[in-house]
Amino acid sequence: MPQTRSQTTSQTRTKTRLTTRSKPAPQLTVAPPYFSKEAMTFLRGLKRNNDREWFAARREIYEREVKRPMLAVIERVTDAMAEFAPTHVRPAEKSIMRIYRDTRFSADKSPYKAHVAAWWTHSGLSRTSGGGYYFHVSPKEVVIAAGIYMPEREQLLAIRMQLLQQHEELRRLLNDKKLRKVMDLDLNTRALTRPPKGFPVDHPGIDLIRQQQWGVEALLPGEAALDKDFAEEVALRFRLAAPIVDFLNRTLAGNVEKKKQYIFKLI
Repeated sequence: MPQTRSQTTSQTRTKTRLTTRSKPAPQLTVAPPYFSKEAMTFLRGLKRNNDREWFAARREIYEREVKRPMLAVIERVTDAMAEFAPTHVRPAEKSIMRIYRDTRFSADKSPYKAHVAAWWTHSGLSRTSGGGYYFHVSPKEVVIAAGIYMPEREQLLAIRMQLLQQHEELRRLLNDKKLRKVMDLDLNTRALTRPPKGFPVDHPGIDLIRQQQWGVEALLPGEAALDKDFAEEVALRFRLAAPIVDFLNRTLAGNVEKKKQYIFKLI
């Protein structure tokens, strides 16, 4: 018996659905928590050809060789931070920093950074404030750092007031032997030549109080990011620096909590 047009159409649709279902979904290869030579080649090329057209033509390489491995490193480091910095744990997508430069107030209008970076801020504090953990990767070097950098005026004063009573504690943390074997002090780069207004010149902690940022950093060759243990090396330094970050956030996080309690009472 000849088939009607509706029967033929129905059979065609059924075959199409079966064919569609039989095709496996594309699988994305899980990126390793370290970088490849191709990633370094891309970043070198980006530094030489820092324009949108060049980047757009190679975006797939960026996503595959740079961004995905970076997210994998961040995830591995964040897993380790759950033990020593739980208030800094956040999704990798929240920690990775944009490859795009903010050129609004810069004479250099190059649209892209020549490195990839990540920053873990303290929960409850704004993304760029408070003490936290940072690292970036470029073909030239790997920078691993922890501390507070360019704090807001209110936070700067709060830490200086804290140091009037607790300068010895911070000094001890900064000079921890295990820490100093793998990280150096990141001080004096923005220190005041004179004590801040209202602070005594002869205070025993005035050298720390004159600082405008406090922290430690490690500079490694860019090739370190190609090592399979790269994420572990970053996590190791973060772990050793955690007491410093906790110290710097002690007053800042406490102020945030007080504000929350005040707002809650008003509701």
